[in-house]
Amino acid sequence: MPASNKVIEFLLLGVAFVWALNFSVSKMSLQEIDPMSFNAMRFFLATLLMWGFTLRSGRWVPLRPGDWSRLIVLGLLGNLVYQLLFIFGLNRTFSANSAVMLGTIPIWVAVLSHLSGAEKMSRFKAVGVALAFTGVLLILLGKPERISLSSETFTGDLLTLAAAFVFGSYTVMSKGFLNYYPPIQLTTMSMTVGGTSLVLVGLPWVLELDFTQISALALGGVLYNGLLSVGVSYIIWNYGLRQVGAVRTATYQNLVPVLGLILGFLILGEQLTLVQYAGSAVVIAGIVIARHK
Repeated sequence: MPASNKVIEFLLLGVAFVWALNFSVSKMSLQEIDPMSFNAMRFFLATLLMWGFTLRSGRWVPLRPGDWSRLIVLGLLGNLVYQLLFIFGLNRTFSANSAVMLGTIPIWVAVLSHLSGAEKMSRFKAVGVALAFTGVLLILLGKPERISLSSETFTGDLLTLAAAFVFGSYTVMSKGFLNYYPPIQLTTMSMTVGGTSLVLVGLPWVLELDFTQISALALGGVLYNGLLSVGVSYIIWNYGLRQVGAVRTATYQNLVPVLGLILGFLILGEQLTLVQYAGSAVVIAGIVIARHK
């Protein structure tokens, strides 16, 4: 494996860590800030950050005339639609349900990539993705409280599953653009479309917020989400798509529940069960196999 690919895959591990912590951070902020305001504020920050990175890089490839409409669809899909589905789904269901639904992202990426002809799924990748998703299920099923698909969480489960499909579609669509546009530019363009939409849609809710009643911890969650979970992570994600492929990049999503278990143990003192340890090992094995060419 080239040295540059090793760096990218190390950074993808960092993204998995950021996203693992993001569940707890988001839940914390959503206790004081409504979902529409939360999305609007974090994407306002993320879009500003992306333009700062883009201007500093000095790289801008002129847009091809035929790409305008497709880039608008990409931006709305990967930012507006996905983020609304994700945040409302997370707000309505249990974190365990949400994690297992988002754990299907690599499955959607592999299937959509294969069907579109963008990236044929080899035997190793198919086995690796299947193993990784199986590991996610073991982690969640190994919890003392079982995954609930009761009626009160059913809407949230469907929203989160839809978010996984949408992000899988965004990942596959992005791969085609990355053969021409630099990752930072593509992220900035798509986020400008989707992020601006989120800001405009959520502005009425933001204007009604009483910021004197919001804690520094909750506002810190907005900064964490906007600058790290969305901004920096999206850039690394797109670099990963170009360097190591859509399927291998998306497989790192399955590390999120594993790291979430570790962080819960270290920070909150949560105990792991034997089934969860086994699930963690299966996820890691799946990622190793999926990386095999």
